Amino acid sequence: MPTAPAVPIAPLLELMAAREASDLHLIPGYKPTLRINGELVAAGDTTLDASQIIPMLTPIAPPAIAPRLAAATDLDFACSFTHNGQTLRARVNVFSASGRPGACLRLIPSRIPTTAELAFPEDLAARVEKLQTGLVLITGITGSGKTSTLAALVQRFNTAGGFRIITIEEPIEYVFPPTPAGLVSQREVGIDVPSFYDGLRFGLRQDPDILLVGEIRDRETAQLALSAAETGHLIFATLHTADAKGAITRLVDLFPPDTHDDVRTQLSMSLRCVIAQHLLPPPQRGGRRILALEVLMTNFSVRSAIRTGKIESIDTSIQSGKKDGMIALDGYLRDLVQQGKIDLPTARQFAKDPTELGA
Repeated sequence: MPTAPAVPIAPLLELMAAREASDLHLIPGYKPTLRINGELVAAGDTTLDASQIIPMLTPIAPPAIAPRLAAATDLDFACSFTHNGQTLRARVNVFSASGRPGACLRLIPSRIPTTAELAFPEDLAARVEKLQTGLVLITGITGSGKTSTLAALVQRFNTAGGFRIITIEEPIEYVFPPTPAGLVSQREVGIDVPSFYDGLRFGLRQDPDILLVGEIRDRETAQLALSAAETGHLIFATLHTADAKGAITRLVDLFPPDTHDDVRTQLSMSLRCVIAQHLLPPPQRGGRRILALEVLMTNFSVRSAIRTGKIESIDTSIQSGKKDGMIALDGYLRDLVQQGKIDLPTARQFAKDPTELGA
């Protein structure tokens, strides 16, 4: 069977940047497709063939990654390209579906956004910035902006200076700029280090103040993150959970059942904060998505609930913990509705208790 004509990826990358799309999808049987403010939009008239996907990606893949593309079932890397004389970056996920390759490329902004630009509450950012040790978890579903929030928070420490920061990412997305009084090393899984666990294990030997772990996926990484948080380091990490208390359950469930009591005790002492976030559609179709948050800060009642396994009571602690910096999702949604940033049906869709939002 003849091979389909080559499709250059450079014009598609430039189009993604020009139209400020968040993602570019390359899927056999479909035209290249952009996601612009949450909407899928075709990028050209050519329907892609499976034989075209890997040749499109090879020129932009790092030399250590390119030989692995053809056999990849799930593979991440970052690439750079030029648009209007500016170097931009994209995160690339290569996958297999029905035995055929596909890819999703996400545009990485050229600079780290500030917490203000993300509409992240300043008082919460300032509270996180005062932390010196412990574990901070950013949670949410895929595409909820976890990476941007994580980068914006860590950049505040980098800007303040005086911190040795080490990141372990897959791939490296935002690039932290050098600052006069601090040191940052960014290590990429699959290129600089074989796994998140190894990056964290060796990172602890590199005199860190702050360690950013792109994602906690396995028991070994979770155990090391907990131990590091207990021994005087500030650890930032992400988890894929829908809410704050789900992060507790998810972390504990990475361990064998017979160790859960010990893990909960350790977690109750090391956890400082869980920030669960959503990106919601605005009332006007096509507008920028709106950040909504649920925030768990560890106080006495939360530590007790974690230690004893009474996770359901954490929702009550969040509701009554405003003075400790906690934020209840439904209250946050109500405020967004009152400010006209989202509509009531959207708020009800994401609320924990839609009846609390009223008619």
